[in-house]
Amino acid sequence: MKFDQVYFFTGTAYAGKSTLVKNLAEKYRGIACEENYHNVLLPVLDKAEFPGLTYTRDLQDWHDFIRRTPDEYEAWIRETSKECERLELMMLEEIAGQSKPVFVDTNICLETLWQISDRDHVIIMLADPAISVQRFFNRPDREKQFLYRLMMEEVDPAHALENFRQCLSRINTPAVYDAFLHSGFQVLLRDENRTPEDTVALAEKMLKLKKA
Repeated sequence: MKFDQVYFFTGTAYAGKSTLVKNLAEKYRGIACEENYHNVLLPVLDKAEFPGLTYTRDLQDWHDFIRRTPDEYEAWIRETSKECERLELMMLEEIAGQSKPVFVDTNICLETLWQISDRDHVIIMLADPAISVQRFFNRPDREKQFLYRLMMEEVDPAHALENFRQCLSRINTPAVYDAFLHSGFQVLLRDENRTPEDTVALAEKMLKLKKA
């Protein structure tokens, strides 16, 4: 199945995907499927079928989340990404039927994107892997600040913070960056000097969007 009116944004953390999705949806009066939009289904997911996504749903002590080793964290991210893709594909069939352009901050893997979309409907957004790790807690969003507070509650906060940074490094490697960069899809690199309006203009050209 091809999604003709769906535009996908994927890539590394801290590249500006969320902001661009919101801005394009607003400009084109479309639908913004923002980061983790599939979480609306989380309450009804079966634990046996979706062990990655339900891990956080059923977690009793969030300190266990930040105490995981980099190996455990990486394995969880990989499993959860696969589960997110399943949910997204299911949800997008209904969302795409609303006769509006849809802009998606997606977890769908590159291989699947080639099957359901084409080059003009996908943008890979990339930030330096080091930025994704170093600036993770600079964001004001509630989830990241909650995790930071948990680490500060640990017996050794510095060790807890370094362990979590090692976890983040596992999923923000140069190899991951290069796979996105050379995927064949169009790439938009993070530029600190570019305004959100500039980014929208670049994306419009890449996606061949024209406002009616």
